[in-house]
Amino acid sequence: MLLLTIESSCDETSAAVVRDGRQVLSNVIASQVDVHALYGGVVPELASRKHMEAVAVVIDDALRKAGVALSDIEGIAVTRGPGLVGALLVGLSMAKAMALSLDIPLVGVHHMEGHILAPLLEQDVAFPYLALAVSGGHTHLYRVDGIGRYKTLGRTLDDAAGEAFDKVSKLLGLGYPGGAVIDRLAAQGNSKAIDFPRPLLKKSNFDFSFSGVKTALLYYVQSQNGPIEGAHLCDVAASFQQAVIEVLCKKTLCAARDTGLDRIVVAGGVACNKGLRKLMGEEAAKEGLQVFFPSPILCADNAAMLGVAGDAYLTAGCVADLDLNARANWPLDQAGWVQQP
Repeated sequence: MLLLTIESSCDETSAAVVRDGRQVLSNVIASQVDVHALYGGVVPELASRKHMEAVAVVIDDALRKAGVALSDIEGIAVTRGPGLVGALLVGLSMAKAMALSLDIPLVGVHHMEGHILAPLLEQDVAFPYLALAVSGGHTHLYRVDGIGRYKTLGRTLDDAAGEAFDKVSKLLGLGYPGGAVIDRLAAQGNSKAIDFPRPLLKKSNFDFSFSGVKTALLYYVQSQNGPIEGAHLCDVAASFQQAVIEVLCKKTLCAARDTGLDRIVVAGGVACNKGLRKLMGEEAAKEGLQVFFPSPILCADNAAMLGVAGDAYLTAGCVADLDLNARANWPLDQAGWVQQP
């Protein structure tokens, strides 16, 4: 099936053309980072307006780069949730209008479902596997038994890892978004310089918490007599990042041992973090586990990642009605094969 996929859950407007749920013919992303950087975070109303300006443009661009006509498209997959409801509605409205006018089937896909299936666009990953979904809004561990078959094993109790990176970046005066900046500085610093806490690391469950380490960094900054800069700034970034990625890695490996799964997928925006990729790869190798990361472009919010689930659902006859609505909050366990009312 030749699918058009549309993503607009937060601050990237994206459209892609995917063939048979595996072959990406195009993947166009329009970022709003420059707009929201002025405010230190995403402003929902501005995000919605920018999606309205960009959605038709990125769809046209995706079709052009794929070398296909609109009449060639056989189905549409769109992010239904979770996310900013106004932003989601822009993509949903466009997808429903196109499905109606072209008389082709439509399906709504869970945003995190797209992320944790994204590696399948580039490589074969056998089911079942353990998935760490880690981004600005999510830090979850899932058991993935197949497309549409998910079980939540753990989740963040407060800040997601990506959110913590952004807030710490703001505290250090590094701007928004913060993940890439902190990762770059961390590579030049001493990760043992400051002993930041590792929240919930000794707990027997698989939940996460990053509010405490963020607060610890705030107190550290307040305790200093002058500005944090130069080598000192690199050490602070490295120590903070090490605390976060150690928790992510150790909790994930603990879940792998508990479930008996020997394949791990790490996906979402924070999966671009070089420190996380290195540590997870090293620690998993010690235990004989395989780790799969999507390419950086597929870690960011993008439309191509919706093609895996979208193709499977539409091929199986799981088609959404045109009254499909956005779901700002939507547990992945409830996504599955049946479109929830």
